[in-house]
Amino acid sequence: MAYWNDKSIKLGDYKFFLILLSHMLITFVDGRGVDQFMKNRELPMHEGTIKTIESDDGDVIDCVDIRKQPAFNHPLLKNHTVQIKPHAQSRGIDEAENNPNMLFQSWHKNGECPEGTVPLLRRTRNFNHSRRSYPAFLHKKVAQLNDVNNPSNHEYAQVSAVDGNYYGARATINVWNPLTNFGELSIAQIWVLAGDGNELNSLEAGWTVNNGEKKTRLFIYWTSDGYQSTGCYNLDCPGFVQTNKNIALGGSIEPVSKYGGEQRDISIVIHKARSNSYYHSRFNNIDGNWWLQVQDQLVGYWPSSIFTHLAGTSDAISWGGEIVNNQLNGHHTSTQMGSGHFPNEAYGKASFFTKLGYFDEGNNVKDPENLKPFVTRPSCYDLRTGRDNKFGLFFYFGGPGYSTNCQ
Repeated sequence: MAYWNDKSIKLGDYKFFLILLSHMLITFVDGRGVDQFMKNRELPMHEGTIKTIESDDGDVIDCVDIRKQPAFNHPLLKNHTVQIKPHAQSRGIDEAENNPNMLFQSWHKNGECPEGTVPLLRRTRNFNHSRRSYPAFLHKKVAQLNDVNNPSNHEYAQVSAVDGNYYGARATINVWNPLTNFGELSIAQIWVLAGDGNELNSLEAGWTVNNGEKKTRLFIYWTSDGYQSTGCYNLDCPGFVQTNKNIALGGSIEPVSKYGGEQRDISIVIHKARSNSYYHSRFNNIDGNWWLQVQDQLVGYWPSSIFTHLAGTSDAISWGGEIVNNQLNGHHTSTQMGSGHFPNEAYGKASFFTKLGYFDEGNNVKDPENLKPFVTRPSCYDLRTGRDNKFGLFFYFGGPGYSTNCQ
């Protein structure tokens, strides 16, 4: 009896050890909690994936054959030939290889995508994939504040150039990680637009924080029908053609600015290239693709063929911040815009845009004139413009949201 009792104790200890080990393996995989690990595992791999890279922060990057990226599922891009770079580089746009100022994304710690592939972030449930809304100045322009596509819970602090003939826009955007509540977002971005109402065409790029996430992410968005049925974030639908193997749209940006400390920023350019064909160069020389450049690296382009009004030039540009205010607790949201501090705190404390510019017909970068500021609720988020020799045309923007003055 003593022998078997002793053996049963040993077997019990062994079983306990296995259960404990199993629990540890289930709870933590590669240093991440099971919820994050399983969530990523449940996400489908992109078609055409050649290599997968898992980031330390939980993001999963699929390196997809450039010819099998989602863009080519668009009915207008079935026979599209990838254009690796614009036919003519515009003044004010630097070649990537001439500038070492690279955008850092944490997934690079664990690998690189091979040549001939592009990095696609697997969609997560945490990212807000809801449709966008009209930019604020268009609210006034088309008087559609009560439109179903124009939700009143979107608030803005931005400046706009309207009624022009623009071939693109640029800015350097200060990067922060503002507090956001679940179901809400905070954005700093550029809009390049043409058309009105349901015919609105929009190209957008900047950074965003979603659903209380502690990550600040690079993003793009597009629509060709006023945010109704076309368009999406990043590469979530066919449209944008990526050519860069180093930048993952939707991927996190590191590091971000610190209050009263070191400031971080990203430069963003959206520019229309000239067509290389004889017909277009002779009869319609504005019919080219819209290229995106981030930190002096060409990322890819929106083909002009997927647009109506933006098949030509833009007639309006906007720069600034946006938040969603769902009033979850019966009052104004505490979701922050920018750094979460008001513009009067200035450099190192308030978020900013610098080097605002647009591209003219001669591919020259110009300072926008007669900018129209728009602030939804100055007691919650505000904006202050300026100009100097170092930063050119600039503005500070943002705020904390809910307070005694913002109910």
